[in-house]
Amino acid sequence: MAGIKEVAERAGVSTATASRALSGRGHVSPAARERVLSAAKDLGYVMSYAASSLASGRSRTVGVIVPFINRWFFSELLEGITSALMSEGYDLSLYSFDRQGQRQRVLADYLLRKRLDAVVAASLRLDESELKQLLDVGKPIVEIGGLVPGVPSIHLDEHAIARFATEHLIGLGHRQIAHLGGTAETGPDYFPMSTDRREGFYSALRDAGCEISPRWDIAADYTVADGYRKVKTLLAGPGPRPTALFCSSDEMAVGAIFAARDLGFTVPGDLSVIGIDGNPIGEAVGLTTIAQCPARQGSQAAKILLEHLAAGERPMAPQSVVVETDFIVRSSTAVPASR
Repeated sequence: MAGIKEVAERAGVSTATASRALSGRGHVSPAARERVLSAAKDLGYVMSYAASSLASGRSRTVGVIVPFINRWFFSELLEGITSALMSEGYDLSLYSFDRQGQRQRVLADYLLRKRLDAVVAASLRLDESELKQLLDVGKPIVEIGGLVPGVPSIHLDEHAIARFATEHLIGLGHRQIAHLGGTAETGPDYFPMSTDRREGFYSALRDAGCEISPRWDIAADYTVADGYRKVKTLLAGPGPRPTALFCSSDEMAVGAIFAARDLGFTVPGDLSVIGIDGNPIGEAVGLTTIAQCPARQGSQAAKILLEHLAAGERPMAPQSVVVETDFIVRSSTAVPASR
């Protein structure tokens, strides 16, 4: 099998230039890069990342920690991370867990034992000791989903997007607005997403002088099925019904739309519904939503790490990147029928 020396000779460049062209690291003119890639293809050369790792002291592998892999958000997030890493010749090592014992093994054993160049932690609130474990072995980290002191973070302004969604309903003329969110986070392991979104909802109502009904503030588990159950109970119960509903996730919002329709109500005629996420399932039912674009978040996180690794050894700046969202108006929201 041809080696890099033969590739360099055929391309008419130095071995160092051929290495930079093949690895994608360092400056190489477009013409020289094209000659090197063409020569490598003609000779059947395949770059040995094992040899490259020995020479550079890097594994060209990034560890990614997620709490779930079977949820839409995390699969989209992984797609964005993987695409950005592969474009620069990096591999991904995935870690997922759903119990505290698994969490400790991943953070205290697997990540420290595995040769990784960097770590992306998604929706995982690292405490001081866990963060120190990773930083002590020199692993740069980017957090997705919340702020971690001293670590670059990519996150939503949860309060602001919930407020925006609620203000959309208020702007249409709704004053009787319900909230379908998650259970308030009380433990130290996760970021207060549900709490922040609930506070954004209440903030918008207070500023608009709208009545706040505790009976219309309900919690579900972020699934279509539980959203369906909770909203069906709300709409079928006694007393006045809301004319609009803000949901903390698209899946719960879709469940809410199904519940309303099964009870004979029209959406948006009898009930306007808005969600947060940008989940493709929402498009099928015409859901108005605020899309948080998880693939874009994953790509941003990976690029921050790759830029750091390309720049050499230096501390990572603890930058805070607020995710840019997309407001998508569809047919599930409208002015109230009585207006």
